[in-house]
Amino acid sequence: MKYVFVLTLISLTFHYSVLAQEPIDSTVYYMTYPDKLVLRTYMSRKYTGLGIKVADESYWYRPNSTLNIGLGATYEGLTLNLAYGFGFLNPDKQRGDSKYFDLQAHAYPKNWVIDFFGQFYNGYYLLRGNTLDNNNESRIFSDMKLRKVGASVQYLFNGDKFSYRAAFLQNEWQKKSAGSFMAGAEVYGGQVRNALGILPSQSVPNNFDQIKYFEIGPNFGYAYSWIIKKHFFITLSAASSLSIGRTYFNYEDGTGNSNWSVRPNFLMRGFTGYNSDRWSLNVNYVYNQVNLAAVNGYKANLGTGNYRLNLIYRISPGPGLKKKLGLIDKLKNRLK
Repeated sequence: MKYVFVLTLISLTFHYSVLAQEPIDSTVYYMTYPDKLVLRTYMSRKYTGLGIKVADESYWYRPNSTLNIGLGATYEGLTLNLAYGFGFLNPDKQRGDSKYFDLQAHAYPKNWVIDFFGQFYNGYYLLRGNTLDNNNESRIFSDMKLRKVGASVQYLFNGDKFSYRAAFLQNEWQKKSAGSFMAGAEVYGGQVRNALGILPSQSVPNNFDQIKYFEIGPNFGYAYSWIIKKHFFITLSAASSLSIGRTYFNYEDGTGNSNWSVRPNFLMRGFTGYNSDRWSLNVNYVYNQVNLAAVNGYKANLGTGNYRLNLIYRISPGPGLKKKLGLIDKLKNRLK
């Protein structure tokens, strides 16, 4: 993942240097739709996984999260999405039952990138591990709980040319290739716990049953949109941080150890699809990895992902609907 990030950043920096001397004219680069209602139907899946590595042993835990179908709308920068994981889309119960509340908010005001993560997961499945037997039940950690709360705020230096909203919210249309550097800060905190031990019982003699962590630090990155024949687009974004943090491990025998360290975290996004004046079809993926300070040779990380397939249609609301939507305009004016 580190090599992918470096190569992507080099490529995006090259494109930025080529375009840096062009005069700024927002209307040339992207079109906005302030008076249109953006309607969407989509399929999505969210998850937050846990990775642990010690020596040559590696473990990767995933929740049995659902594939969801949803409906949503965006108007004047306000977005509302509602989704549900129907049973016929999620027949696999071999990985146990996971209960979760996954709040991922990705907001893109002009010149800003704001991400909020609130992950509350109960019930995990050991997807990969070096010391596993053939008994599927030994891979189910139904009592494991994971909590992650955090935020990242970045300033977008070239918001007059580059639009995140065109790729993610589709209430704008990027018509010409452009990119932007971004920089800001992030903070994360939370814990993982399981009274019966986080690792498989046969893996270690003195298992640990709780991990606590907190991290804070600056971040930086770059984003770029390639526009192909005006309508097709590929948008890639990569950001990294140098966060200082503390990780604490609590062991089953009642002892505990902690460590402070500076670790890089990653926040990457990918969008591709077709965009036009009326409709858009696209797929996107947002991935955030928080790397915890190593404790006694144990390295842990939390990976949060959200991938989605969107079908978008923009309409001009009629007089009656526009009058009701005017409440949003009044609310925005009061907040200014």
